Amino acid sequence: MTTLTEHRTFLRSALNRPTLLGAPVPTGSVLAAQIAGVVPASAPATVVELGAGTGALSPAIAARLAPGSRFVAVEVEPDLVAYLRAAMPWLEVLHGDAGDIGALLADAGVGPVDAVVSSLPWTLITAAERRRMLGGIAATLAPGGLFTTITTLTALPNRVRQFRSELEATFDEVTATKPVWRNLPPARLFVCRGARSC
Repeated sequence: MTTLTEHRTFLRSALNRPTLLGAPVPTGSVLAAQIAGVVPASAPATVVELGAGTGALSPAIAARLAPGSRFVAVEVEPDLVAYLRAAMPWLEVLHGDAGDIGALLADAGVGPVDAVVSSLPWTLITAAERRRMLGGIAATLAPGGLFTTITTLTALPNRVRQFRSELEATFDEVTATKPVWRNLPPARLFVCRGARSC
């Protein structure tokens, strides 16, 4: 459940940098549980969350991870980094741009990565930047690793189609889940496996 402090922090960041956020409120618990459900759980894993925001996904992911796992969040907005570090001291938070994922993780001694999860607003990011970010994500994944991301159903359809084609150029397998209508706004996941050499 979203706390008042979490909601205030989210809204302040949205007003300061609206292009960084793709939804009016943090991701709901139903969608958070669904995205956590694709994270490896049977053995220790390294998981990276891009665009962690106020940590709406983080507790569900952490609850699923096996003992000995490493869970790292990447967030670019300083207010959100400070919030995450105070509210979730168990979460390893890296302050930086998801587009620099390779360098950020290397500097922190993270890798290879078993799963990357994201709630970044992909359709609000330029095509060139998306391709750069997806290439960086693919390069961080261990063999058999996966990438999963949220896409809202309110995003412009042509931009979603373009994003999906970029995913399909980066990964061998891209599947879309059924919509989660109980999220605000309604959303689905893209789950990607088999990172291609970029």
